[in-house]
Amino acid sequence: MEILFTLRWQDDPLPPLGADARRETRRSVVVEIVVVFAITLGMSGLRSLTSLVESQIKAHQQQISLGKLQVSVAAPQSSVGTIDLVRQLLDVAQGLAWGGLGLYLLWRAGASLKRHLGLDLTRPGRDLAAAVGLAALIGIPGLGLYLVAHALGISLTVAASTMTDVWWRAPVSILIAFQNGFLEEALVIGYLVLRLRQIDMRPWAAIAISAVLRGSYHLYQGYGGFAGNVVMGVVFAFVFLRWRRLWPLVVAHGLIDTVALVGYPLLHGHVSWLP
Repeated sequence: MEILFTLRWQDDPLPPLGADARRETRRSVVVEIVVVFAITLGMSGLRSLTSLVESQIKAHQQQISLGKLQVSVAAPQSSVGTIDLVRQLLDVAQGLAWGGLGLYLLWRAGASLKRHLGLDLTRPGRDLAAAVGLAALIGIPGLGLYLVAHALGISLTVAASTMTDVWWRAPVSILIAFQNGFLEEALVIGYLVLRLRQIDMRPWAAIAISAVLRGSYHLYQGYGGFAGNVVMGVVFAFVFLRWRRLWPLVVAHGLIDTVALVGYPLLHGHVSWLP
Protein backbone atom coordinates (compact mmCIF):
# COMPACT_ATOMS: atom_id res chain seq x y z
CA MET A 1 0.00 0.00 0.00
CA GLU A 2 1.49 3.28 -1.09
CA ILE A 3 1.23 6.24 1.24
CA LEU A 4 1.65 9.73 -0.20
CA PHE A 5 2.93 12.55 1.94
CA THR A 6 2.10 16.12 1.00
CA LEU A 7 4.33 18.91 2.28
CA ARG A 8 2.68 22.26 2.75
CA TRP A 9 4.14 25.56 3.84
CA GLN A 10 2.35 27.04 6.81
CA ASP A 11 1.45 30.55 5.71
CA ASP A 12 1.49 32.04 9.20
CA PRO A 13 4.15 34.79 9.16
CA LEU A 14 5.19 36.68 12.24
CA PRO A 15 3.68 40.12 12.77
CA PRO A 16 5.58 43.10 11.32
CA LEU A 17 8.54 44.25 13.39
CA GLY A 18 7.37 46.28 16.36
CA ALA A 19 3.70 45.42 15.87
CA ASP A 20 3.44 43.29 19.00
CA ALA A 21 6.57 44.43 20.85
CA ARG A 22 6.50 43.34 24.47
CA ARG A 23 7.35 45.73 27.26
CA GLU A 24 10.16 44.75 29.58
CA THR A 25 9.24 43.77 33.11
CA ARG A 26 11.31 42.96 36.15
CA ARG A 27 10.59 39.28 35.53
CA SER A 28 11.62 39.41 31.86
CA VAL A 29 14.91 41.10 32.75
CA VAL A 30 15.66 38.46 35.39
CA VAL A 31 14.88 35.70 32.86
CA GLU A 32 17.16 37.38 30.31
CA ILE A 33 20.02 37.59 32.83
CA VAL A 34 19.63 33.93 33.76
CA VAL A 35 19.60 32.83 30.11
CA VAL A 36 22.61 34.97 29.18
CA PHE A 37 24.76 33.63 32.00
CA ALA A 38 23.48 30.08 31.60
CA ILE A 39 25.20 30.02 28.22
CA THR A 40 28.23 32.15 29.12
CA LEU A 41 30.10 32.85 32.34
CA GLY A 42 27.50 31.42 34.71
CA MET A 43 28.01 28.01 33.14
CA SER A 44 31.75 28.60 33.35
CA GLY A 45 31.27 29.17 37.07
CA LEU A 46 29.51 25.83 37.50
CA ARG A 47 32.23 24.05 35.53
CA SER A 48 34.85 25.81 37.63
CA LEU A 49 33.15 24.70 40.86
CA THR A 50 33.09 21.13 39.53
CA SER A 51 36.80 21.40 38.71
CA LEU A 52 37.57 22.56 42.26
CA VAL A 53 35.60 19.66 43.77
CA GLU A 54 37.51 17.28 41.52
CA SER A 55 40.83 18.82 42.62
CA GLN A 56 39.88 18.46 46.28
CA ILE A 57 38.99 14.79 45.75
CA LYS A 58 42.33 14.17 44.02
CA ALA A 59 44.23 16.01 46.76
CA HIS A 60 42.44 13.97 49.44
CA GLN A 61 43.14 10.70 47.65
CA GLN A 62 46.81 11.56 47.25
CA GLN A 63 47.10 12.96 50.80
CA ILE A 64 48.44 16.31 49.52
CA SER A 65 47.36 19.96 49.66
CA LEU A 66 45.71 21.77 46.77
CA GLY A 67 48.96 23.65 46.22
CA LYS A 68 50.59 20.47 44.93
CA LEU A 69 48.15 20.34 42.01
CA GLN A 70 48.59 22.51 38.94
CA VAL A 71 46.11 24.28 36.68
CA SER A 72 46.65 26.45 33.61
CA VAL A 73 44.88 29.59 32.44
CA ALA A 74 46.08 29.28 28.84
CA ALA A 75 47.03 25.80 27.69
CA PRO A 76 47.63 24.02 24.37
CA GLN A 77 44.46 22.72 22.74
CA SER A 78 46.12 20.48 20.17
CA SER A 79 49.47 18.83 19.54
CA VAL A 80 49.23 20.06 15.94
CA GLY A 81 50.58 23.61 15.90
CA THR A 82 48.26 25.07 13.28
CA ILE A 83 45.16 23.49 14.85
CA ASP A 84 46.23 24.78 18.26
CA LEU A 85 46.50 28.30 16.85
CA VAL A 86 43.09 28.06 15.19
CA ARG A 87 41.44 26.80 18.38
CA GLN A 88 43.04 29.56 20.46
CA LEU A 89 41.75 32.17 17.99
CA LEU A 90 38.29 30.59 17.98
CA ASP A 91 38.20 30.88 21.78
CA VAL A 92 39.14 34.56 21.45
CA ALA A 93 36.35 35.07 18.90
CA GLN A 94 33.83 33.33 21.19
CA GLY A 95 34.79 35.54 24.11
CA LEU A 96 34.41 38.69 22.02
CA ALA A 97 31.02 37.44 20.80
CA TRP A 98 29.82 36.80 24.36
CA GLY A 99 30.85 40.29 25.42
CA GLY A 100 29.23 41.73 22.30
CA LEU A 101 26.00 39.91 23.16
CA GLY A 102 25.82 41.71 26.49
CA LEU A 103 26.41 45.10 24.87
CA TYR A 104 23.82 44.38 22.17
CA LEU A 105 21.17 43.42 24.71
CA LEU A 106 21.87 46.63 26.64
CA TRP A 107 21.50 48.62 23.43
CA ARG A 108 18.23 46.83 22.64
CA ALA A 109 17.01 47.73 26.14
CA GLY A 110 17.63 51.42 25.44
CA ALA A 111 21.04 51.93 26.98
CA SER A 112 23.49 54.29 25.34
CA LEU A 113 26.88 52.62 24.98
CA LYS A 114 28.47 56.07 25.11
CA ARG A 115 26.49 57.67 27.92
CA HIS A 116 25.86 54.66 30.18
CA LEU A 117 29.06 52.67 29.50
CA GLY A 118 31.52 55.33 28.41
CA LEU A 119 32.43 53.32 25.32
CA ASP A 120 33.83 56.22 23.33
CA LEU A 121 37.28 57.56 22.51
CA THR A 122 36.84 61.08 23.87
CA ARG A 123 39.40 60.72 26.69
CA PRO A 124 41.96 58.03 25.77
CA GLY A 125 44.75 59.49 27.90
CA ARG A 126 42.70 59.61 31.08
CA ASP A 127 41.22 56.17 30.43
CA LEU A 128 44.68 54.66 29.90
CA ALA A 129 46.08 56.32 33.03
CA ALA A 130 43.12 55.06 35.06
CA ALA A 131 43.62 51.57 33.61
CA VAL A 132 47.29 51.46 34.57
CA GLY A 133 46.43 52.63 38.09
CA LEU A 134 43.70 50.00 38.46
CA ALA A 135 45.99 47.28 37.11
CA ALA A 136 48.60 48.13 39.74
CA LEU A 137 45.98 48.43 42.50
CA ILE A 138 44.57 44.99 41.73
CA GLY A 139 47.52 43.13 40.22
CA ILE A 140 50.19 43.62 42.88
CA PRO A 141 48.05 42.76 45.96
CA GLY A 142 46.41 40.00 43.88
CA LEU A 143 49.78 38.35 43.31
CA GLY A 144 50.52 38.60 47.03
CA LEU A 145 47.15 37.04 47.90
CA TYR A 146 47.82 34.18 45.50
CA LEU A 147 51.24 33.48 47.01
CA VAL A 148 49.79 33.48 50.54
CA ALA A 149 46.88 31.23 49.53
CA HIS A 150 49.28 28.86 47.77
CA ALA A 151 51.52 28.71 50.83
CA LEU A 152 48.47 27.89 52.97
CA GLY A 153 47.53 25.07 50.59
CA ILE A 154 44.12 26.52 49.61
CA SER A 155 45.09 27.50 46.08
CA LEU A 156 46.30 25.33 43.24
CA THR A 157 49.59 26.11 41.54
CA VAL A 158 48.48 28.40 38.73
CA ALA A 159 50.68 28.01 35.67
CA ALA A 160 49.33 31.06 33.88
CA SER A 161 50.43 29.82 30.46
CA THR A 162 51.64 26.40 29.40
CA MET A 163 51.25 27.05 25.69
CA THR A 164 53.90 25.64 23.38
CA ASP A 165 56.92 27.86 22.76
CA VAL A 166 56.00 28.86 19.21
CA TRP A 167 56.27 32.16 17.33
CA TRP A 168 52.65 33.09 17.94
CA ARG A 169 52.58 32.44 21.70
CA ALA A 170 53.15 36.06 22.77
CA PRO A 171 50.70 37.76 20.36
CA VAL A 172 48.01 35.15 20.99
CA SER A 173 48.57 35.46 24.76
CA ILE A 174 47.98 39.21 24.47
CA LEU A 175 44.83 38.60 22.41
CA ILE A 176 43.58 36.16 25.07
CA ALA A 177 44.35 38.68 27.82
CA PHE A 178 42.40 41.54 26.26
CA GLN A 179 39.61 39.23 25.11
CA ASN A 180 39.26 38.21 28.78
CA GLY A 181 39.14 41.87 29.73
CA PHE A 182 36.47 42.74 27.18
CA LEU A 183 34.36 39.64 27.85
CA GLU A 184 34.35 39.86 31.63
CA GLU A 185 33.95 43.62 31.96
CA ALA A 186 31.31 43.88 29.21
CA LEU A 187 29.22 41.04 30.68
CA VAL A 188 29.89 41.02 34.43
CA ILE A 189 30.16 44.79 34.89
CA GLY A 190 28.56 46.59 31.96
CA TYR A 191 25.68 44.24 31.23
CA LEU A 192 24.96 42.66 34.61
CA VAL A 193 25.38 45.69 36.85
CA LEU A 194 23.32 47.96 34.58
CA ARG A 195 20.55 45.40 34.17
CA LEU A 196 20.37 44.85 37.92
CA ARG A 197 20.22 48.60 38.47
CA GLN A 198 17.43 48.81 35.86
CA ILE A 199 15.25 46.61 38.05
CA ASP A 200 15.99 48.89 41.01
CA MET A 201 18.43 46.59 42.78
CA ARG A 202 20.48 48.50 45.34
CA PRO A 203 24.06 49.32 44.25
CA TRP A 204 25.67 47.22 46.99
CA ALA A 205 23.59 44.18 46.01
CA ALA A 206 24.42 44.57 42.31
CA ILE A 207 28.12 44.90 43.20
CA ALA A 208 27.98 41.79 45.41
CA ILE A 209 26.24 39.63 42.77
CA SER A 210 28.67 40.76 40.08
CA ALA A 211 31.70 40.13 42.30
CA VAL A 212 30.60 36.65 43.42
CA LEU A 213 29.87 35.70 39.81
CA ARG A 214 33.37 36.85 38.83
CA GLY A 215 34.87 34.79 41.62
CA SER A 216 32.82 31.71 40.70
CA TYR A 217 34.40 31.08 37.31
CA HIS A 218 37.86 31.36 38.87
CA LEU A 219 37.16 28.65 41.45
CA TYR A 220 39.17 26.16 39.39
CA GLN A 221 42.25 28.01 40.71
CA GLY A 222 41.27 27.34 44.33
CA TYR A 223 39.88 29.49 47.11
CA GLY A 224 42.59 32.10 46.70
CA GLY A 225 41.58 32.66 43.08
CA PHE A 226 37.95 32.97 44.14
CA ALA A 227 38.69 35.47 46.92
CA GLY A 228 41.06 37.57 44.84
CA ASN A 229 38.60 37.88 41.98
CA VAL A 230 35.71 38.72 44.31
CA VAL A 231 37.78 41.62 45.65
CA MET A 232 38.64 42.66 42.09
CA GLY A 233 34.94 42.47 41.21
CA VAL A 234 33.94 44.71 44.11
CA VAL A 235 36.55 47.33 43.20
CA PHE A 236 35.75 47.26 39.48
CA ALA A 237 31.97 47.43 39.97
CA PHE A 238 32.30 50.30 42.46
CA VAL A 239 34.61 52.20 40.12
CA PHE A 240 32.25 51.64 37.19
CA LEU A 241 29.24 52.96 39.08
CA ARG A 242 31.26 56.04 40.00
CA TRP A 243 32.92 56.70 36.64
CA ARG A 244 30.49 55.12 34.16
CA ARG A 245 33.52 54.28 32.02
CA LEU A 246 34.08 50.69 30.88
CA TRP A 247 37.31 51.21 28.93
CA PRO A 248 39.57 51.62 32.01
CA LEU A 249 38.29 48.30 33.38
CA VAL A 250 38.73 46.46 30.07
CA VAL A 251 42.28 47.76 29.59
CA ALA A 252 43.27 47.22 33.25
CA HIS A 253 42.04 43.62 33.09
CA GLY A 254 43.88 43.11 29.82
CA LEU A 255 47.11 44.46 31.30
CA ILE A 256 46.86 42.22 34.38
CA ASP A 257 46.28 39.12 32.25
CA THR A 258 49.03 40.10 29.79
CA VAL A 259 51.58 40.31 32.60
CA ALA A 260 50.46 36.88 33.83
CA LEU A 261 50.27 35.10 30.47
CA VAL A 262 53.39 36.60 28.91
CA GLY A 263 55.43 37.00 32.09
CA TYR A 264 54.88 33.55 33.59
CA PRO A 265 56.76 31.56 30.89
CA LEU A 266 59.63 34.06 31.14
CA LEU A 267 59.89 33.98 34.94
CA HIS A 268 59.00 30.41 35.81
CA GLY A 269 62.06 28.47 36.88
CA HIS A 270 64.15 31.65 37.10
CA VAL A 271 62.71 33.20 40.29
CA SER A 272 62.41 31.31 43.56
CA TRP A 273 59.19 32.92 44.81
CA LEU A 274 57.03 31.88 41.84
CA PRO A 275 55.50 28.38 42.34
